[in-house]
Amino acid sequence: MAQAQRRAVESGVPDATPFMHPTLVKNKGNWKYHDRPRPGVLHHVSHSGDQVWSVRAGTQRQMDTYTIRTLCDIADKFGEGFVRFTIRSNIEYILADQKKVDPLIAELEKNGFPVGGTGNSMSMVAHTQGWLHCDIPGTDASGVVKSMMDELYHEFKNEEMPNRLHLSTSCCEINCGGQADIAVIIQHTKPPKINHDLVANVCERPAVVARCPVAAIRPALVNGKPSLEVDEKKCICCGACYPPCPPMQINDPEHSKLAIWVGGKNANARGKPQIMKMVASGLPNNAPRWPEVNKVVGDIIKAYKADARPWERLSDWIDRIGWPRFFEKTGLTFTKYLIDDWRGSRANLNASAHVRF
Repeated sequence: MAQAQRRAVESGVPDATPFMHPTLVKNKGNWKYHDRPRPGVLHHVSHSGDQVWSVRAGTQRQMDTYTIRTLCDIADKFGEGFVRFTIRSNIEYILADQKKVDPLIAELEKNGFPVGGTGNSMSMVAHTQGWLHCDIPGTDASGVVKSMMDELYHEFKNEEMPNRLHLSTSCCEINCGGQADIAVIIQHTKPPKINHDLVANVCERPAVVARCPVAAIRPALVNGKPSLEVDEKKCICCGACYPPCPPMQINDPEHSKLAIWVGGKNANARGKPQIMKMVASGLPNNAPRWPEVNKVVGDIIKAYKADARPWERLSDWIDRIGWPRFFEKTGLTFTKYLIDDWRGSRANLNASAHVRF
């Protein structure tokens, strides 16, 4: 008798157990301690005496088939066939045999995959889709990452920072890159330009009106056709209207800039989660190497590395020295455009993962 097929579960996270290293499955919940023998290598010891080494290497977030096959071939030939990807696009090879660690590292480095990103180092940069895949990018997120990592390669391979350092880039102001110690985000400086001939055929106008966070968009009749209009006094140039309505083009080669935000943190270790604050604005969207952006990011990292105390995240360092000294030490210029004067900013100031009663 044929066995009835199991109904697929359409929600939730798939069970990762079948894909885990047998030693990890065997010792789940039974780990005694872990340490880091060298940058890029994690060593876990269980109460049963079993040991596991995880070798972490940096990879690009958007990979071609050749790169994926190369990484898998390395896992089969020099590892034990078990890998996992971290949330910041690093790949980790799981080993139960210490003798395989050094040959694996040598092979990864030989193929251009730097080993590092653990402990108090700079991890890979989390980024959005950019020009390659996103439908609304104002800049290329992965290109900015490539140019930054070329400059910060040493900080990934060595554990010399006061604490871990997370960076992110976002190709639009929706900021899919998320909170980070330092973030590079597109900054639109002009309201969208509306192609009224296309709005009625392309856009669902009520949805576009509802999408605006400051109620700056309203229905309008232009040249006898249903369209939309923007109250430029209210508009905060966030670009939220562009995804549901492409005729409201906000990307501009001259007026779309880049901004640097600092102090974001998702963890609640040693302090509550923090939301980023903008410290540099109006930087040129200067592809393909973005030198102006890289200089500002580099200056912030140098100041943080030189002045922060051990275990201080970037937001902790800023809280200790204050914003005036932060701008002095980084050499950045404070302007009125860095002040959060949006009337809804009270919600920003109250944002926290802590429960209030």
